[in-house]
Amino acid sequence: MKKLILSIVFLFLTGQMFGQGIPDVLRLTEPGLGVSARSLGMGNSFVGLSDDAAAMYFNPAGLGLIKKIEISGGIDYYRFNNKASFFRNETDYSNSSTQLNQFSFVFPFPTLRGSMVFGLSYNSIKNFTGALKFDGFNSANNSMIQDLEDTKSGFQDYSIPYWLFLSDDDGFVDGINGRLNQSGEILQSGNINNWVLSSAVEVYQNLFLGGSLNIITGDYKYTRDYYEDDYLGIYTNIETSPGDPQTKRFETFYMNSIINWDVSGWDFKLGLLYQLKKMGRVGLTLQFPKSFTIKEKFDVDAYSIFGTALGRVDLPTDIKENLSDKVEYDIITPFVLTGGGSINFKGLIASAEISLIDYSQSEFANAKGLSERMVSNINKNIKNELKATANLNFGLEYTIPSIGLRLRTGYILQPSPYKDDPAEFNKKYITGGAGFLVDETIAIDIGYAHGWWNDFGDNYGFNVSRTEQKISVDKVMLSFSYRF
Repeated sequence: MKKLILSIVFLFLTGQMFGQGIPDVLRLTEPGLGVSARSLGMGNSFVGLSDDAAAMYFNPAGLGLIKKIEISGGIDYYRFNNKASFFRNETDYSNSSTQLNQFSFVFPFPTLRGSMVFGLSYNSIKNFTGALKFDGFNSANNSMIQDLEDTKSGFQDYSIPYWLFLSDDDGFVDGINGRLNQSGEILQSGNINNWVLSSAVEVYQNLFLGGSLNIITGDYKYTRDYYEDDYLGIYTNIETSPGDPQTKRFETFYMNSIINWDVSGWDFKLGLLYQLKKMGRVGLTLQFPKSFTIKEKFDVDAYSIFGTALGRVDLPTDIKENLSDKVEYDIITPFVLTGGGSINFKGLIASAEISLIDYSQSEFANAKGLSERMVSNINKNIKNELKATANLNFGLEYTIPSIGLRLRTGYILQPSPYKDDPAEFNKKYITGGAGFLVDETIAIDIGYAHGWWNDFGDNYGFNVSRTEQKISVDKVMLSFSYRF
């Protein structure tokens, strides 16, 4: 019985969540905004440039260019803003976070020829901060209450409408027929962090080979508060539970959903870098599939309010326990192949790169608490709905040698991984930054990125209670490094 309830919960918990698969896969697979202010200012176009501690993230072969011990670190501020349109009402909502995003140590070993360099680093590589708020009147004959009707499973005694006096004794929702004001808010938080061990060697003159082994840790939290209100008094004289006069004057239905992830895993990246004398560099990396283990806990709560002696009705504790559970599964991301180069001309560095990602190769595996049929359906949906993309990054850096000032700008394009999505759903970022380099020893850098794209979410069903979203993000990163 509990597994049956679990499968029902999956269908309504987040609106965009069946699959409880595709949004989760993309949350872990789509690239973040990097780990250093210098690279961010250059649009993260760094695979063909990597010559500092950030190479452990972008291209570990670049560590071979470092000739001195380096210590570096940084913090970042991230702000997510969502302008949502819901039944012609627009609502702005924001969420933000500040964190230590990187701390690295690089140690070159003395060699008679070439180079051998090792590095250790902590990197916060993905920020899950998000937000959504909506409020509008749905004049159609549908509602979350109706969507939660549970009569086919044989366990209608465990359905939410039944216990909140919103259905008859058999679990049928006959009294409520839409035409409710719907509102809610969603907050998301969390990070993916890497603990990195990297090494690089100069295998031939000006040709560097490197690798990074990443141990993954992280967390994610999703909280949704959802309301349906009878502001127009449509159900004043209707018994939502037929035969019970106390269920007249229905006023409010509320549901809270909370998802918590504990994330662990590992991955490996291999990189090549070739130095074209002093003119430029060419780089290539292969990101092997990342293996994430997700321990997920979710909880559901709900209540209804009536303008009679019945008042507020809460879900019984044992029902909430049946609607809450823990599951565990792995998410395997696809290979990522990235190639790029940089050119240096009289203090001006121009860099560009392209990353190939086939999102349809992602998959769920090793599930505990989910049926094989559900996992199979999730993986089939991934194959059917996602596609391969080519992410593009461009960057410029100009150094004013007389004062050690470095000015930067860049652009990032991450096409939507969904098939047939219009261009408005592609993630676009413009970036900029500046830094001071003192005697090739001390560097202080600041980077900024502004991104924007469109999205949508269904509260339930398909396109019957949909939020159209215009998302913008701002990230400011401050980094320092010291070489000796």
